[in-house]
Amino acid sequence: MTTPTAAASIRAGKAPAVRFDAHARALRRAAAALLLCVASTTVCAQDGPAVVRIVEGASGYTLQVDGTPFRIRGAGLSGGDQAALAARGANSFRTWSTDPDPAKVRAMLDEAHGHGLRVAMGLAVGKERHGFDLGDADAIAAQQARILDQVRAHKDHPAVLMWVVGNELNLSATDPRIWDVVESITRAIHVEDPNHPVMTPLAGFDTTLAAQLRARAPSLDLIGIQMYGDIGTLPAKLAAARWTGPYVVTEWGPTGHWESPETRWKAPVEDHASRKAELLAARFAGIEADTRQALGSYVFLWGQKQERTPTWYGLFLSSGESTPGVDAMQKAWTGAWPTNRAPTIGPLQVDGRVATDSIVLAPDAEQSARVEASDPDGDLLEYRWTVREESRATSIGGDPETLPPEITLRVANADGGTLHFSAPQRPGAYRLFVEVRDGKGHAAYANLPFHVGPPPAR
Repeated sequence: MTTPTAAASIRAGKAPAVRFDAHARALRRAAAALLLCVASTTVCAQDGPAVVRIVEGASGYTLQVDGTPFRIRGAGLSGGDQAALAARGANSFRTWSTDPDPAKVRAMLDEAHGHGLRVAMGLAVGKERHGFDLGDADAIAAQQARILDQVRAHKDHPAVLMWVVGNELNLSATDPRIWDVVESITRAIHVEDPNHPVMTPLAGFDTTLAAQLRARAPSLDLIGIQMYGDIGTLPAKLAAARWTGPYVVTEWGPTGHWESPETRWKAPVEDHASRKAELLAARFAGIEADTRQALGSYVFLWGQKQERTPTWYGLFLSSGESTPGVDAMQKAWTGAWPTNRAPTIGPLQVDGRVATDSIVLAPDAEQSARVEASDPDGDLLEYRWTVREESRATSIGGDPETLPPEITLRVANADGGTLHFSAPQRPGAYRLFVEVRDGKGHAAYANLPFHVGPPPAR
């Protein structure tokens, strides 16, 4: 039988599993509500907070919602389609911040509750790399007051699963006082809301970070870990840090642009949509293999965003079509493929060369691009080809980027998976994109960086 423990401590790499006084109060409130419900003749629906606990037993940690085990199978979502997420088999999503307008947040939570989704609520925390001054006591106090106002406003909504304090606060950071800030916020949230755990997501994980968290933020109930192409090394990193407490993988997905192969001019090479789907399936299986410490995961991203390219991380195109990655997640979450699947696609080539060949073209020279695509359901495919300037962004951590401008090409012929075109006249770095749609709301994609004229010496 699984029993709570009060001795667990993040100082030993374990998060506190249960606070007995808060638990007892929550149970008393639930019992009173149940008596009131039974005494009436109406059908009662939950309209108060869920009681969420992390319980440690002989086989490891379990996340429980109102006493029922709950393994997170979710996605990062910011304005994405909740209905589609639920229909594909997810049970939760995470956010990165909470809107200052309580009405907007309530509407989001109401929608989530209607779809049976639990929400890990993001609470924005100032970052060192963005200039937040960790020596400014007034700014720190004002930030905590804002966060507590948001907690008070939404803590009793039944869709709330947990509180997510900041995001990747260790990325490009050197001042360990940030964890003092996290500890203060965590303690304050615990006072305001005894029903939901508190965590902070980390960029990667190592022994130094583990030591800082043990020393400076022991009140955290669990941690979030964010890794992409190197997610397979997480078990070794946890072992090296002697971290035995519970965690959620709060971001994972395709191989990141910072860890991918590059061309000679340092343009990152992006996997095509079908390759990403294969990687998602394998990486999800690896995360799920840890049934002792891992409480589940949030794949990135249920939506679309520009980050080095418009397709790198989003599971949907900007026009709304779902990609093979969405199908892969449905299969992982439910064990079944959708009735109609996205097209499959292979690597894009220009005159027989692939992206890792560092393709250099002469200005205005005639070229031929080709991609192999098919549809599992035999749907008729439509191809869309575009060229954009290569992104010049150097931002990190998902900071906002501008979509590079599209370039008008002189096209001789476009026939399905083949494009005959002339290279741009102006020298520079570009990227060729192809999107393949099935007319049923699904699509696949591939892209390839190329350079017109000699690339700069590096």
